[in-house]
Amino acid sequence: MAAKIFERTSLVPAGVDQVWARVVTPEGINDEMRPWMTMTMPRAARGLTVETVPVGQPLGRAWLRLFGVVPFDYDHLTIAQLEPGRRFHEVSTMLSMRQWEHERTLTAVGDETEVRDRITFEPRLPVPGLAAILARVLRAFFGHRHRRLVRHFS
Repeated sequence: MAAKIFERTSLVPAGVDQVWARVVTPEGINDEMRPWMTMTMPRAARGLTVETVPVGQPLGRAWLRLFGVVPFDYDHLTIAQLEPGRRFHEVSTMLSMRQWEHERTLTAVGDETEVRDRITFEPRLPVPGLAAILARVLRAFFGHRHRRLVRHFS
């Protein structure tokens, strides 16, 4: 099964430094995901941010919790590349995904910030049609995340 890729781009009404400071923290990440889910930080990374974790080293399991309560999946989290203030690239596996990559890039556009997420994923289960269904769900979920981020700065 080939990996699926999609992108989501939004314009956030705040400067790059402000947006970056928000999107790399557990609080900011969870605010984007709410109310549908939250994500814990792995034990080895508690108290750290995307910007302060060791790059290229697996951090452990970040549990995904439905409605912030019910654990339903985990992300074996690794930040593979980091350009502080501009970009991070997570390359991980999940219980449900053989491959999971999330690359987020911030670009200044005047006084605002363009946020671009590029998601690459491959489901673990070889169920016909599953990747297409997950692509639709994940596109909608990242649309939700972008709307929440924009709303935070509006």
